[in-house]
Amino acid sequence: MRRPRRRPHPRAVRRASGAVRPRLEAPLSSHESEPRPLLLGGPALGLRLIVLAAMAAGLMVADHRQHHLAAIRDAIATLAYPIQWALSAPVQAWDAMRESFATRTRVEAENVKLASDNLVLRLKLLRFESLEQENRRLRAVRESSPRAVQRTLVAEILRVDLDPYRQRVLVNQGARAGVFRGQAAIDANGIFGQVTRAGPVSAEIILITDPEHAIPVQVNRTGARSIALGTGRSGLLSLPYLPQNTDVIVGDLLVSSGLGGVYPPGYPAAKVTSVVRDPAQPLLAVEAEPLAGLDRVPEVLLVWFDNAIVEPEPEQEDQPPATAPPPGAAP
Repeated sequence: MRRPRRRPHPRAVRRASGAVRPRLEAPLSSHESEPRPLLLGGPALGLRLIVLAAMAAGLMVADHRQHHLAAIRDAIATLAYPIQWALSAPVQAWDAMRESFATRTRVEAENVKLASDNLVLRLKLLRFESLEQENRRLRAVRESSPRAVQRTLVAEILRVDLDPYRQRVLVNQGARAGVFRGQAAIDANGIFGQVTRAGPVSAEIILITDPEHAIPVQVNRTGARSIALGTGRSGLLSLPYLPQNTDVIVGDLLVSSGLGGVYPPGYPAAKVTSVVRDPAQPLLAVEAEPLAGLDRVPEVLLVWFDNAIVEPEPEQEDQPPATAPPPGAAP
């Protein structure tokens, strides 16, 4: 019998021939290359829309009456919350940043306004403190006047003349206010001086330290009398007429003796600061410091005492000038 002939394997044929048969690919149809629409056209499109609308209406009615979709809606809301938060976070951050800048600007403006208000209030407080000190000082001046006072008048010091040969001040009260020549002037601590010239609206006061001024005094502890003379120095009085046997020591208080009719007795004038006893000299060398603030106080108290002696002014000073000077001006 004849053996059937075997066909060669296709791979062997290709290897033997050395030729590669090209691979044939079917061309894409126009239906496969173009995207398919979501809803296919045709006569069933209207029917599909009607069915979907009916289903939506049914779901809405069922959810409104029976609340069957509440759980689904809550689940969807829970799942959508991170997305909503992520979308709203930039807006909230921007709003917070803008509010922070606005708050900082507002706070800075408020700080500037508060600083200005604080400065104004501090200035007012300083003024109130000054007024309080002035009221306290005036009260002390009035309370320090003796019992024999009939009337008092506060006078502000306009000009100060303190030199070794002349120690006087000018005040803003004059004859129109009743000020007279020889009137006593005091402050809260003691005797200040006396009026030497009274113009219509101002007066000149000689201080007790003026070289031309002398005041009768007595030692308050022993009653020993003497005369306190001005030395031309605002903090020094001299008592050159005390005998060697006079009982006087450092720290003794000197008060007015009442002699001379200018000051009543017992009003404080000075305090003894130095006592020199030289056996070769018949008199003591005693120095004292005035108690009044001769170079410190801004006002003095003009006093009318019961026993005050009013000295008439010279004729040329009795006649006021044709035109009165303005208040506070020197006569």
